[in-house]
Amino acid sequence: MNEFLVYKIVLAGCALIGLVSFVALFFVTAPYGRHTKKGWGPLIPNTPAWVMMEAPASLLMLVYLLTAQRALTPVLIAFFVIWQIHYFHRSFIFPFQLKAREMMPLSIILFGVLFNAANTYIQGKWLYVFSPESMYTVSWFYDPRFIIGVVIFCAGFAINKHADAVLRALWDPNDPGYKIPYGGMYRFISCPNYLGEMLTWAGWAVMTWSIAGLYFVLWTIFNLAPRARSNHKWYRDNFPDYPKERKALVPFIY
Repeated sequence: MNEFLVYKIVLAGCALIGLVSFVALFFVTAPYGRHTKKGWGPLIPNTPAWVMMEAPASLLMLVYLLTAQRALTPVLIAFFVIWQIHYFHRSFIFPFQLKAREMMPLSIILFGVLFNAANTYIQGKWLYVFSPESMYTVSWFYDPRFIIGVVIFCAGFAINKHADAVLRALWDPNDPGYKIPYGGMYRFISCPNYLGEMLTWAGWAVMTWSIAGLYFVLWTIFNLAPRARSNHKWYRDNFPDYPKERKALVPFIY
């Protein structure tokens, strides 16, 4: 079978799964973090769980770079570096910064591994095999799509990392448990880490200007928007003094 046809089938199939998951997550809360529950498989400590889930995205993109079926332009190398700024950190730094010793169901880990493997295939094959050779030349660095995309990516990355830092600072081994976060984007929404993630991959979609990038940002929204709704409701249900002016995900709107 033609490799590009396989690629399109994988892309369409993953997009359909993402849409189904989006609908399902409004009825079934993904069982990890504060929503962890029994019945979803053995529980794994969060540090190795995050490494197992996220490492495929970092490592497989390296494989696709090294086996590229075209000349590696500076732009294609820049995309690899930008990808790793997020995924090397998420795979090999973030898990070891976690202070709360939570557990994650094996089923969620396996789902994360499958998603990251499929998504990295979609992104990596587009960049290093199927994208037009005339597209990502050095002139792409000066294209408004690349510049705007990088700005959005950096804004999302900064929001995401600041939100994670605020949550880490709340952890007290003498008083474990969830607390109300304050500061930064937490002044406006319950889940700035999710908003930051969405902006990060919206930036990727713009800078690569590709169906692959669009797929990724839509999947991110499909996965995290219902999760933000569940977290927001959980905060309101568990903290009577939770700030009433906060929204779940989008300041002043949702």
